[in-house]
Amino acid sequence: MNLDEFALIRSLAERLEQAAPGVVAGIGDDAAVLAGVDGDEWLVSTDTLVEGVHFLDATMRPEDVGWKALAVSISDIAAMGGRPRGAVLAVAVPKQGSWPAERLTALYDGVAEVCKTFACPLVGGDTVGTAGPLVLTSTVFGTVPAGGARLRSLAQPGDVVFVTGWVGVSAAGLEVLRRLAGLERAAAGGGVSPVGGTQGAQPAIGPAGLGGLAPDEVEYLVRAHRRPVPQVLAGEVLRRCGSNALNDISDGLANELNEIAEASQVRLRVRADKLPLHPAAINAGRRFGVPASDWAWYGGEDFELVGTAPPLAFARALAQLEAEGVRLTQIGRVEVGDGVIVEHPDGRLDILEPRGYNHFRE
Repeated sequence: MNLDEFALIRSLAERLEQAAPGVVAGIGDDAAVLAGVDGDEWLVSTDTLVEGVHFLDATMRPEDVGWKALAVSISDIAAMGGRPRGAVLAVAVPKQGSWPAERLTALYDGVAEVCKTFACPLVGGDTVGTAGPLVLTSTVFGTVPAGGARLRSLAQPGDVVFVTGWVGVSAAGLEVLRRLAGLERAAAGGGVSPVGGTQGAQPAIGPAGLGGLAPDEVEYLVRAHRRPVPQVLAGEVLRRCGSNALNDISDGLANELNEIAEASQVRLRVRADKLPLHPAAINAGRRFGVPASDWAWYGGEDFELVGTAPPLAFARALAQLEAEGVRLTQIGRVEVGDGVIVEHPDGRLDILEPRGYNHFRE
């Protein structure tokens, strides 16, 4: 299928009327923005997870699937500078019995945990049977002060480019899980996101067969993949401090940076040596023969935030987030131009292509 996911979305969006009373921003960002009451606007975001495409038994426990099903949409609300308020979840359950009641109960335990963690109650949804794999579609509603939504299109020349937390750790954790489950050969083709191979039993977590990775490194990376944490607090702080563009890192940093550059019609110049790479990911990359920077650029599912801000706004956010124990790293700057340029320590420049996961790319 020679079809690009994002070109398809643009083509379908052109067929829809988006200009309507109460619609502040429609298709094209992490969440829609709707006019609200009492000085707030509504945010709405929907995401779908499909078994065999987004997760496998071999790498994810049912409760982890439940957590991620809501976390992915909560992260979109965070990327708009908003706060989640409630959610609905639609579940299509396979009829052949691969998801009996006890597994679904565990899945909903994960849903309950993420909803409690982010004060985002599940208020409804739908459950149906299907002849296909398990499918979960979450819709999360949030609010943001009127005019305060942080759009991808707001980056300005002179802005600082930043990311929260560590990037690439979810992809590194996935690689650990693949190797534990014996899926590394299937994963090498890169055709399945975020997991590849066939279903299998849950692996025991430990350093065996992982090139001597320490148990605490294995545990950290596995949790980073199974339980990525949406950066709701960081999104609110960045908005209040005066950041401009925001995006969440769901499809890989390369994709997200290019989305900001295209939407804002600017160039982002980022420094390769400024990527916040966790020591556990660097160590895993050395032992697996994979540059940790590749996981950062193209891995995705970190649910961290990437964005831009005027230097003073960045400094304010840095001070406030450090006080909250949230890491914030400047990785570059915004310039007049287009695209994304990576500057290496030796002065070499590369164009950073948007090669994160795309559902319809061959």
